[in-house]
Amino acid sequence: MGRNIECCCTNLHECIEAQIGGAKRIELCENLHIGGITPSLNLIKEVVRNINIPVNVLIRPRGGNFVYSKEELEQMVDSIESIKKIDRINGFVIGALTDKGDIDCDMVKILIDWIKKDNNCNYMITFHRAFDRCNNPFKALSEIISLGCNTLLTSGLEENAHKGKELISKLIEIANNKISIMPGRGVNIENIVEIDNTTRANYFHSSAHNKEGITDRKVVAQLVNL
Repeated sequence: MGRNIECCCTNLHECIEAQIGGAKRIELCENLHIGGITPSLNLIKEVVRNINIPVNVLIRPRGGNFVYSKEELEQMVDSIESIKKIDRINGFVIGALTDKGDIDCDMVKILIDWIKKDNNCNYMITFHRAFDRCNNPFKALSEIISLGCNTLLTSGLEENAHKGKELISKLIEIANNKISIMPGRGVNIENIVEIDNTTRANYFHSSAHNKEGITDRKVVAQLVNL
């Protein structure tokens, strides 16, 4: 059956390549060179019209840290409200920290409440790699589970998921199926087998870039089937 790959994509071409390569899901964003920000509504509409696999949308107003102001919170809420009007959105990718390096539970709860508000669908909610800048990963994991997130994207507090694979494995053990822990950042064809063997994760997150830095169906297929 192959591995479950969530592919991080920034345009329609990459999404099509990911789908053809066998990715199970898309995380859609823009400006990946600064870690990704919320994509435009036009791009989201274009992608869901042309892609059959689920699409999760990143909600992030800017690059840099994950400590957000009241104005940035309002911007994220506005993005969620607008994106919810688009058919076939599978879920949202969110996260926020306090200036002390803890999960900003109040802000994340507000975002989740807006995602769930007036919702006849059951949106998937992923907590993104803001987690990797937190002070206490085990406390943060418990809080993220309590907030009702479905998935946690993490590199195990390291610069890439290969270096963080031991902590990711421990997080998966502690989570005990209460949340899906998804290794991400730097997951590639050279290291995915080792990451898989160590963590036994259900999903893996990768941009699946070729040498030109573009998501490539051949790379995706290798991630799925190696």
